[in-house]
Amino acid sequence: MKHSHRFFSNRDCEYFPCHQGVPDEDYNCLFCFCPLYFLNDCGGNPQRTAQGVKDCSACTLPHAPGGYDRIMQRLRAEFARMREAKD
Repeated sequence: MKHSHRFFSNRDCEYFPCHQGVPDEDYNCLFCFCPLYFLNDCGGNPQRTAQGVKDCSACTLPHAPGGYDRIMQRLRAEFARMREAKD
C-alpha cells in the first residue's frame, strides 16, 4: 500500500471510533494520542474542563483525511522554532 506509514485503522479497538464525524473507512488511528495535545494552540478545537484539562472529544484533526500531513507539518514547524530559540 502506497504511503501505508500515514494510515492505520484499528476497527477492533473497543473505542472505535473514539471521535464522531469521520467515515469509518477514512478513520485514521495512527495518532491515537494526538502529538499536538501539549501545545496551547494545537490547531484543533479542544474545550477546557473546569480543571483546565483539554477535552479533545469533539476534535477529529488526527483522525480525518489529511490529518497525518497537518500534524507532521506542525511538528516540523514547532521543532524548527525550538531549534531557533535554542541558538
